[in-house]
Amino acid sequence: ITIFWWGWEMSTKGSRTAVTAEVSLGLVGPENGIVPLMASLTYSCADPYAVKIAFHVGTDEPVEWTLARDLLAAALQGLEGIGDVQAWPSAASRDPAAPEGTAAGSAILNISMTSPFGHAQFEVSAAAVEQFLARTYEIVADGDESGFLDFDDELTELLSQA
Repeated sequence: ITIFWWGWEMSTKGSRTAVTAEVSLGLVGPENGIVPLMASLTYSCADPYAVKIAFHVGTDEPVEWTLARDLLAAALQGLEGIGDVQAWPSAASRDPAAPEGTAAGSAILNISMTSPFGHAQFEVSAAAVEQFLARTYEIVADGDESGFLDFDDELTELLSQA
C-alpha cells in the first residue's frame, strides 16, 4: 500500500479558520496486513488544542476521534501518549505483503487507539501529518492556543452538560 497525502484545504468562515486534509492511511490488521482507509484531518482555531480525525470506514457516518495537536507533533519525533492514544514514528510500513520499495525511505507515523469497543492501529505518512501540522501552526502558533479560546463560552458549554 502506498500511503500518501491527498491534499489540504484552508477555509475561513467569519472569524473561524480551519485546515482540512484528506489522507490515505492503513489499518494494521491481523498478521500485520494493512487495510487501506481514507481519513480527514481537521483543525480549527475554535478548538486550538485539538485535531479531529474522521475515519471513512464505509458507513454513513465517519468514525471520529479527537487528538491533541501537540501529541501528533511530538509523535513525529518519538513515542508519545499514554492510555487510549499513543503515536510514534517508524522508518517503514509494517505490512509484510507490501510490494518491495513501497515504503522505502518513507517515514510512517503509527497511531494506536483504544476504546471500550476495541483497539486499532493505523499507519499514515509522517510527511502528510507534518505538512498538515505546519498549516495549523500558520493559523495558531504553538503556545498561542489560549488566546483563541473563549473561556466564558467554554464554561457555559461545560455547565450545560452537567
